Amino acid sequence: MASFNKVILVGNLTRDPELRYTPKGTAIAKIGLAVNRVWTNEAGEKKEEVTFVDVDVFGRTAENVGQYMRKGRPILVEGRLRLDQWDDKQTGQKRSRLGVVAETVQFLGSPAGAEGGAPTAPRVARPAASAPAAEPVEGDGPPESDDVPF
Repeated sequence: MASFNKVILVGNLTRDPELRYTPKGTAIAKIGLAVNRVWTNEAGEKKEEVTFVDVDVFGRTAENVGQYMRKGRPILVEGRLRLDQWDDKQTGQKRSRLGVVAETVQFLGSPAGAEGGAPTAPRVARPAASAPAAEPVEGDGPPESDDVPF
């Protein structure tokens, strides 16, 4: 039996992207995404539910996200679910978190520099080689490409 792991999310960034580089030079942008769902309950009242999702973006796409996206900007992310598991250092308990590894990203809304858009000044800075960065597991990131996602 074949498996299928695909996620498509549209939401707003909850914080500015955190752009880092692995020791081998691969860019990783960590972003938080707020995805809203609005519905009407049985009493006719509008209700809203917000789901917060952690997303990892790799390669050239990560650099573009780090340069052009800011907190509050709308974005479409297509990717796959990934379960991270670890032992809590303080309690020794097993912990886990479900997140998304982005395969494609599309910037939504007004372009950078337009009214209400993100600032045009780039904020991508390559940290020193000694800066700690998590090395992705082989096959974690999509293949790098020179295609700009907008």
